[in-house]
Amino acid sequence: MERPAWAPPGIDISVPSVSRMYDFYLGGSHNFEVDREAARNAMEFMPGLPKIMQANRAFMRRAVRHAVDNDVTQFLDIGSGIPTFGNVHEVARAAAPAARVVYVDHDPVAVAHSRAVLEGDDSAAVVAADLRKPAEILHSPEVTRLLDLERPVALLLVAVLHFLEDEDRPHEAVAELIDALAPGSLLVLTHASYEGIPLPEERAGGAVEVYRDIRNPLVMRSSGEIARFFDGTELIEPGLVPMPLWRPDGPAEEEDPYAFSGFAGVGRKA
Repeated sequence: MERPAWAPPGIDISVPSVSRMYDFYLGGSHNFEVDREAARNAMEFMPGLPKIMQANRAFMRRAVRHAVDNDVTQFLDIGSGIPTFGNVHEVARAAAPAARVVYVDHDPVAVAHSRAVLEGDDSAAVVAADLRKPAEILHSPEVTRLLDLERPVALLLVAVLHFLEDEDRPHEAVAELIDALAPGSLLVLTHASYEGIPLPEERAGGAVEVYRDIRNPLVMRSSGEIARFFDGTELIEPGLVPMPLWRPDGPAEEEDPYAFSGFAGVGRKA
């Protein structure tokens, strides 16, 4: 298999990556055939996966604008993935030019491309780190340099927590991150769930098995389990809802049925 010029050295391009699969769903070009094959296999069970990813991105943009509207101009985006049009720093700076953003991912391709996009940008940076180790993120040079944790920060965990199994203690990781943030900080979160998917659970489970087969288990949690991530915050109206229903820009009933798969919410730390 020929290695593309943009592929960072040292990565195994024969193993699918959830970040590169996400990039493929969104129509990006930074993915390999092995990623496309895995994504197409998942789409055989859930053909609406690209619509779900688009709904994630649209919610993220609305939540970032909400943060800026409420004077939160610092962003910590964990599980940020491969840069695509409408990144957090682009959305935030459209309304607040001085916004500061730190992206975090453990995928080498996502990190390499984020660094390329942010080259020369003194108000944004990327950290190669894992959500399961919050202290490493919080004490990284990039976070220390760019974010003032004594002031409110918007913590983004968009489409990432469902890749942590219960044994990874995801609720504890989120609690540790929230505890380190100042009052007025925001938790912006989306999470996959069988609730809302316009398919029988057995068929949707076929897509889940594809992720398990590539050793990146996709954990489908209930709305109640997802709500626990907001412990220590107060959910902002309309609460924890399907992604198109969180402060939509237009008529939610016009959205694709797959866009209502999973949940989104924003919580504010008192």
